[in-house]
Amino acid sequence: MRGTLLCTFFFVHLGVLGQFTLQEPFDECGVTGSITIYDVQRKLWMTNDIKDSQHATLPASTFKIVNSLIAFETGTVRDEYEIIPWIDDYDTLRYGNRPEIYRDMNLEDAFKQSAVWVYVEVAKKIGKERYRDWLTRIGYGNVDVSIDDPDFWNFGDMAISPVNQIEILKGIYEEIFPFSKRSYALLKKMMIAEKTEDYTIWAKTGWTGKDGKDIGWWVGYVERGGDLYFFATRLTKDRSESNPRFGSCRKEITKKVFKELGLL
Repeated sequence: MRGTLLCTFFFVHLGVLGQFTLQEPFDECGVTGSITIYDVQRKLWMTNDIKDSQHATLPASTFKIVNSLIAFETGTVRDEYEIIPWIDDYDTLRYGNRPEIYRDMNLEDAFKQSAVWVYVEVAKKIGKERYRDWLTRIGYGNVDVSIDDPDFWNFGDMAISPVNQIEILKGIYEEIFPFSKRSYALLKKMMIAEKTEDYTIWAKTGWTGKDGKDIGWWVGYVERGGDLYFFATRLTKDRSESNPRFGSCRKEITKKVFKELGLL
């Protein structure tokens, strides 16, 4: 084990959840939450909090991963370069003031800049029935899209756990779900978040709030040489608490844990 963090590890093979305690990076950021990692080569699950890793909450913008696949597969969006026209009635009170996304955007830009309005417009065209069908087929969360609002991934009762996030990501990586190779290829191109000589990260962030809590995600997978790791990091804090690092800590915690484990 590298680094200075004090860690206790319990590894269980064959895909059964194990546990490790690695609380320091969460404490440093002033947040609660968990990081869940699946090491494909060693068939090891690792988490600092088994209970939290299996607790389901709103997926926030991490849903853009599956949402993009469904949009491509249904032909709702032709490809990542199709332009979605600006709607000019963006709810800044609900989503915050983000002038940089108030313009016509293609889906790739919307994915990387997490422009909610683009995906809300796409969701209106896809429709709830088609979402229920696709989400049921791939086993995504509780498939609850019942809220009377097209943005069911940021509001309402849809919920997915970190473990389920990884199961979905693994299915996407292996292309075992009933989507075309073209749809997978378009999505994976958009998902590249970081590429170096040593490793590549495919990932998506997410941030929403419910019941007085902020919920922040970073989910994805890392390839380094011949190794492959899936991860789902979820942070929470009281919405009344001011914490300017909340957004950045989603990635900071994840990378620190990966480095301490010698995975990056």
